[in-house]
Amino acid sequence: MNNDDAIRQAVDWIRDADGLLITAGAGMGVDSGLPDFRGTEGFWRAYPTLRHQGFSFEDIANPAGFANNPRLSWGFYGHRLALYRATVPHAGFGILLTWASTMKHGAFVFTSNVDGQFQKAGFDAEHIAECHGTIHRLQCVEACIDEAWPADDFNPDVDKNTCELENDMPRCPHCGGLARPNILMFGDWNWIGQYAERQERALAAWLGSVKRPVVVELGAGRAIPTVRRFSERRGSRVVRINPREYAIPTSVGVGIVGGALDVLQRLDIVFGGGS
Repeated sequence: MNNDDAIRQAVDWIRDADGLLITAGAGMGVDSGLPDFRGTEGFWRAYPTLRHQGFSFEDIANPAGFANNPRLSWGFYGHRLALYRATVPHAGFGILLTWASTMKHGAFVFTSNVDGQFQKAGFDAEHIAECHGTIHRLQCVEACIDEAWPADDFNPDVDKNTCELENDMPRCPHCGGLARPNILMFGDWNWIGQYAERQERALAAWLGSVKRPVVVELGAGRAIPTVRRFSERRGSRVVRINPREYAIPTSVGVGIVGGALDVLQRLDIVFGGGS
């Protein structure tokens, strides 16, 4: 199926749906100016200082760093936290909100992104499942208590030359030990997933109420296929939007080549045009 036919099919599904399930990977944020960590080179373009120090994304996105070099680990995550707070979600988020407003059950988001951009764009926080956690909450490095708390009071000051945190690191209010982001990292045995588990229970309840869902998947790659696999388990009306890895079995859905914002705008033109 070519792109134009796939777009028409996708719009027919969106018009007929009574609920919009949005599944999103890292590619969703690229049009908002967020860095693409796809491959080692993508990570190093965003963090050249860490390239010079010989760190890969897997090295720095690892709980071991908070024991071995906590100022560097917090420099990386602190920079990301400040970046996500300053980022304005692109217009594609608004398009999805508009489509959802026409559906009986609205929208629910399932995302591997930890940036909080869907909440910032106006999506209901109770209808978002963040399967890898969120940078906007903190937890104890030692997981002394099965609880995470908002990061609102932490304002990181990061040295751009060394990628190290310069101000005080956040502490656990329960034991006084070091705190870290409530994000599922590589080789992570201490991630507190209670908050994410509650979100996924809400998602399961929502899915149980929707009779004709359409899935719109945005920027989810094969490297960590959590989002893609989740989409494909949701039935036969999946719209996969991806500039490179857009292939999908025809029994599951349609693939559309392109970036998230561009394709959403093209879909919306057809959606609003009635043809």
